[in-house]
Amino acid sequence: MDFDLSEDQRLLQDSLAKLLKDKYGFEQRKAYLKSETGWSREVWAAFADLGLLGMPFAEDDGGLGYGAVETMIVMEQMGRALTLEPFVSTVVLGGGFLRHGATPEQRSALVPMIAEGKLLMAFAHTEQQSRFDLHDVATTAKKDGDGWVIEGRKGVVVHGDTADQLVVTARISGGRRDRDGIGVFLVPADATGVTRRGFRTSDGQRAADITFDAVKVDAAAELQGGLALVERVADEAIAALGAEAIGCMEAAKDLTIDYLKTRKQFGRPIGSFQSLQHRAAEMMVCLEQARSMAMLAAMMASERNDDERRRNMRAVKIEIGRNARFVGQQTIQMHGGIAMTMEYAGGHYLKRLTVIENMFGDMDHHLAALSEEGGVFVAA
Repeated sequence: MDFDLSEDQRLLQDSLAKLLKDKYGFEQRKAYLKSETGWSREVWAAFADLGLLGMPFAEDDGGLGYGAVETMIVMEQMGRALTLEPFVSTVVLGGGFLRHGATPEQRSALVPMIAEGKLLMAFAHTEQQSRFDLHDVATTAKKDGDGWVIEGRKGVVVHGDTADQLVVTARISGGRRDRDGIGVFLVPADATGVTRRGFRTSDGQRAADITFDAVKVDAAAELQGGLALVERVADEAIAALGAEAIGCMEAAKDLTIDYLKTRKQFGRPIGSFQSLQHRAAEMMVCLEQARSMAMLAAMMASERNDDERRRNMRAVKIEIGRNARFVGQQTIQMHGGIAMTMEYAGGHYLKRLTVIENMFGDMDHHLAALSEEGGVFVAA
């Protein structure tokens, strides 16, 4: 199998790397983080100009028709720069729901706005009791004439405080933990009855707790696919986040090795001590193991067999999570006290890696589920 990037893919990678080098130094990132939105609309407009926001959509819908490999390339660069913009919320998650669950009319109305940077989206799904179970939905949607009335609460909606359009899961029938009976709805964030409380998460990103109080939407707001749609989009998000983790790990490794070469004790660089050399070598091994899993995730993201795709994504979450935790922790330990300060990038990489590990299920969750399902390879 050919793992080399095509000329177009290398051009995409180089163009984004140059943009982020110019716009996303660590001091610039701190300024974006302190702004009202918590990220930069100027950088978001630059992403639109580069074509990143329309990248995964079909050309007929106003996009570029790229796939999971191009998303992997972009997310890895964003991980290196620790970007704060709502790319995962709007393009990966929101875009995924539109590509797989929306009608042609819905896509023709919304996709061009996303591609131009004029529409932000967020996925409102997690509830207080649900933890990592995608099928645990207590929020309800009840028929009201031709439309629906949504009632419930969603927590830690990533970039939910600045989104224009929310993708909301709600139970339309059955019990709270039933796999059947889950509806997916497009809800304008400024609809009557929607209340948002925004806050900053531990890794510097923005999120919101959102309440839906008798929110009315019309019949056309419902996306098709139910829980299967949610699981498919979540798997694509796992692949994208895995690539972002690779970017974070690589940057943290580079930062650490540079420090080992320059920091001196007893008159010589601390990188000359054998114990630290062993740790640095193990960080590089972990990075390459995780990179292999990120490439697997990109290849499996479009797998049509739901069970096979899901099993592989669980393995991706477990392996990238395990290796990312080691790289992040070693970055902190080998930098000593400076790594824990807000003024140094090292600690920020660990924070982002920790949040990525917990998005859409942590290692323990996926390891238990994979064990119950019989492992990655099921006997014929």
